[in-house]
Amino acid sequence: MPRCVWNYKTCWLLHDWYKMKTIIVLIPVFNDWDSLIKLLEEINKQLIGFKKLNFKCLVINDGSTIPQPKFNKPSHIQSLKILNMNENKGHARCNAFGIRYVNKNEKFDYLILMDGDGEDRPIEIKGLIEKIEKKPNNSVVAKRIKRSEGAYFQFLYFSHKIITYLFTGKKVNFGNYSCLTKSDVNTLSSQASLWSSYSGTVKKYLTQLSEIDSIRGTRYFGPSKMSLFKLLIHSFSIIAVFKYQVFFRSIILSTILYFLTFSYGVFYGICQTLIILFNLMILLVSFREKKEELFKSQDNLKNIQIIKH
Repeated sequence: MPRCVWNYKTCWLLHDWYKMKTIIVLIPVFNDWDSLIKLLEEINKQLIGFKKLNFKCLVINDGSTIPQPKFNKPSHIQSLKILNMNENKGHARCNAFGIRYVNKNEKFDYLILMDGDGEDRPIEIKGLIEKIEKKPNNSVVAKRIKRSEGAYFQFLYFSHKIITYLFTGKKVNFGNYSCLTKSDVNTLSSQASLWSSYSGTVKKYLTQLSEIDSIRGTRYFGPSKMSLFKLLIHSFSIIAVFKYQVFFRSIILSTILYFLTFSYGVFYGICQTLIILFNLMILLVSFREKKEELFKSQDNLKNIQIIKH
């Protein structure tokens, strides 16, 4: 038996764990280079206490139209690569490509996904790592317990969670910020729904998930790029991952409404129309799930830039 010496809840066994593990941080970016530079600086500060973990960073330049500025590789990040894409495909598809690329081309043990604008707080990387120390075989998601947006956006987000749970039976209370095991990266990389929704795909295909509490940070620079239209597509994309459950639950809900409101034909008619329209929207959004495009996403890669200093 190896000797275990505890000090501030640490153990020498954990040092052996550190020696063996490589963690890749995947960050998509579109034009927001100032935020990326600041984010890398903040991540670097958080890695000081993990000297025996190998951290690598992979930035997906999603067809930015603003020229990339010069910046240096942070001292605590072992390697920094910029994957330059030919065409902008959007945030979800950028992450999908990144997951497939890492799975096929990189040696790693865990993959951390985070946004590049500061809303995923680097200080919470420590929480993700502490969770995988306790349960190394479980991926970890950052559960949102507090958001930084205004009341209107928070109301829409709350409504999204209620509707998602009602029609799917799933609580999807996290976004992209997460830490995936190598095995789970491999599982997700071949799912068609990954091309449309990351969080929905994680919830559907990964049965063992750990959680940490997460506070949504504020953007480093500029206003949020999330419009009402993009928010609706994002919400429908998550629900569409569970489209068959949605159709089945819609039938049950329609039946219950029929018996509860048989004396109020107009009210039932309105509810039935809304449910049908909702299902049609889910069906249309589900067409975004294209396995062929996911598998060919590497064709959009223009070049790979390695930042050495």
